[in-house]
Amino acid sequence: MMLDQVSKPAYPDFHALVDLQAGLVDRSIFSDEEIYKLELERIFARGWNFMCHESQIPKPGDFFLSFIGDDSVIATRDKTGKLQVFLNTCRHRGNAVCRAEQGHTKSFLCTYHGWTYGLDGKLIGVPGYKDFYHEDLDRSQWGLVAAPHVESYKGFVFACMDPDAPNLNEFLGPVGRMCIDQIASRGKLAIVDGVSKNIIGCNWKLAVDNVFDYYHVITHMSAFMSGGTAPVIRGGPGGSEPQRTVLGEYGHAIGGPKLTEEDVDAMKASPNDAVAQSRDLYHRMLPEVQETLGDVGVYAQGHPHIFPNFWVSGNQVSLRIPRGPNKTEIWWFTFLDEDMPKETRDMRMHRAIHAFGAAGMLEQEDGENWDQSTRATRGVLAKRYPLNFRMGMGHDIVQKDEKSGISYIDTLVSEHPQRWTYRAWADWMTAESWADLKRDRAPIPEGIA
Repeated sequence: MMLDQVSKPAYPDFHALVDLQAGLVDRSIFSDEEIYKLELERIFARGWNFMCHESQIPKPGDFFLSFIGDDSVIATRDKTGKLQVFLNTCRHRGNAVCRAEQGHTKSFLCTYHGWTYGLDGKLIGVPGYKDFYHEDLDRSQWGLVAAPHVESYKGFVFACMDPDAPNLNEFLGPVGRMCIDQIASRGKLAIVDGVSKNIIGCNWKLAVDNVFDYYHVITHMSAFMSGGTAPVIRGGPGGSEPQRTVLGEYGHAIGGPKLTEEDVDAMKASPNDAVAQSRDLYHRMLPEVQETLGDVGVYAQGHPHIFPNFWVSGNQVSLRIPRGPNKTEIWWFTFLDEDMPKETRDMRMHRAIHAFGAAGMLEQEDGENWDQSTRATRGVLAKRYPLNFRMGMGHDIVQKDEKSGISYIDTLVSEHPQRWTYRAWADWMTAESWADLKRDRAPIPEGIA
């Protein structure tokens, strides 16, 4: 049988696996090997992926090793200073051409046979080119595979391997840009050296799900009781703290606590008071920040998330990098204002280290839950029963900001952002191309959510 005669595999109905009319999600999407492989193809290989911050590669020849799905990639600047992203694989036998996680170089060398590539990805050195290849190897055709799209928004560098993808600005849309604005508005940002990395035995989507989850306060009782961190919800699970969900194209969302009018009025009156400092929100009282975030963004205190795996938490950014259906590598980048006083900087660093990452009390507790939840998606009996995502369903109204056109839901603790994320996941998994995704993706909900 000819290759082009092989029939396409029969994929499941992803919108049936994520049944948001009933508020149910099939457990198979968290452990099925074939679904995971298709995620790598239709979500990560197709979408825009965060690479690094420009402060990590400020000069030509600087590089940072990152991932698109499970593909290793090199983010760098060529001799002209242009941002470039290349697959980290030699075109000869596939060996990695970059082993260091970060650094500076003049070229990328394959340690297997010595093929050498310039900062622009071109093949510039082939041992035995004259004697062994008889000069008939067209080196112009064998450079590193380059991402067709590499763009930066406010210093945050993204890359996309699909030539048919929309530009970064269109992909982010107003909500995706707001997600980055939430951290970019914190002053003159620079990355703190070192990226915290650890592997948790969970499916990457369960780690993403938790981004919006302010219902799991019981998980962190040991952290709260030890004084390691403060409770995240006033009034406890299902308490009276207002929440705001912001819904964006392609699955971007913000979910979590909403500032009250009283909070904002108090911080406007005294932007350096204890409330503003403790909640790390005093920068939002600056007129230019309020203009950037708009009325919706200023009041949204929850966690911003850019689909598929880019999470903003205060002055940190996290990636949930898939390592198979049952493993996820968690990366944490920490950003601080270059003009921040040393005492404040030390306090922020202590908080970053001891909240999330391998040494973080919160993530150790979260990770145990994600691990057990993932295990329970593989059981022959357990996987017969779907997961419940019905909280708040049918009880809240989607509002639209007249000035920005951004849709949001004001309520208490709910699962609106999770349902929106899984709905977008099903759209991405169903679409065979960007044209399909643009045409067939679900519109942002209106009316009753």
